[in-house]
Amino acid sequence: MKKQNFFQSIFVLTILLFFLGCQSNTSVSTLRLGHSLDTQHPVHKAMVIFGEELEKQSQGKLKVNIYPSGQLGGERECLELLQIGSLDITKVSAAVLENFIPEYKVFSVPYMFRDKAHTFSVFDSEIGESLLLKGEKFRLRGLTFYDAGSRSFYMKEAPIKSPADLKGKKIRVQKSNMAVAMVNDLGGSPTPISWGELYTALQQGVVDGAENNPPSFYTSKHYEVCKYYSLDEHTAVPDVLLIGTDTWSRLNNQQKDWVRKAVKVSTIAQRKLWADSEKASLEAVKKAGVQVVYPDKKPFEEQTKGILKMFDGNEEMKSLITSIKNQQ
Repeated sequence: MKKQNFFQSIFVLTILLFFLGCQSNTSVSTLRLGHSLDTQHPVHKAMVIFGEELEKQSQGKLKVNIYPSGQLGGERECLELLQIGSLDITKVSAAVLENFIPEYKVFSVPYMFRDKAHTFSVFDSEIGESLLLKGEKFRLRGLTFYDAGSRSFYMKEAPIKSPADLKGKKIRVQKSNMAVAMVNDLGGSPTPISWGELYTALQQGVVDGAENNPPSFYTSKHYEVCKYYSLDEHTAVPDVLLIGTDTWSRLNNQQKDWVRKAVKVSTIAQRKLWADSEKASLEAVKKAGVQVVYPDKKPFEEQTKGILKMFDGNEEMKSLITSIKNQQ
């Protein structure tokens, strides 16, 4: 009897493995998307549109389950889950990807882009497409660049009107060598702290200020602690929507086409959502008592030009920077 039960169990297990194998090879009915943003953030809303459009394109054959607000961990954790195949899609800041893909440092070079039109032109060009595919050897395939606006300084005690105002100030930065170098060049003391811990760090005086875009400043509620926001707009670091290469390889050509079309729709929508959110966020923080300052950007740009020397001897990066500067 025991022998019969044993063979029955082996038979059932074999059948289950067979069907699971077939399912993974022929289709992926539900993709799991995890990220660390608040549900009111315009980038989250764009990912919702991506999911809706994907379901529409596939007539319900391919769907997305979204896990927002750090339910599955921060950006680093979600990247690791993507690499091992436990998560299908995530969104991270391009600055975080510098640790995997050196070319992404270009987004953290201060004043790399002339204006918003130039920024979008680069994202949508062959330059942008090439950068999105640079992470494939790390099991990370870029799908699109989402607009994350321009990053500016916000402080607890006083506004930043010139680089001199940053001298000796502890500024939270992302875990990015370029961000650290920029704050150092401006005279500040760069302090890498995770996004989820920043509110408390500001409250407790671990740092004097931070830098980010208007929607993130607002939705994070950092304006409750920092009452000075100086729009020096030093960098335009995009968010990157990524899919794991394991997941991508399991999708058939039709499914990949659905994903591409849904991504394109969400990217167009996200740019409008971002512009609206940026305007509303600035109005909201002003009403909450934040003093918004518009400093002269030239002194900041001049004082950070030395960062380009980091690429001396790196012809590939110098060529990339030149291509971006020349992009119309």
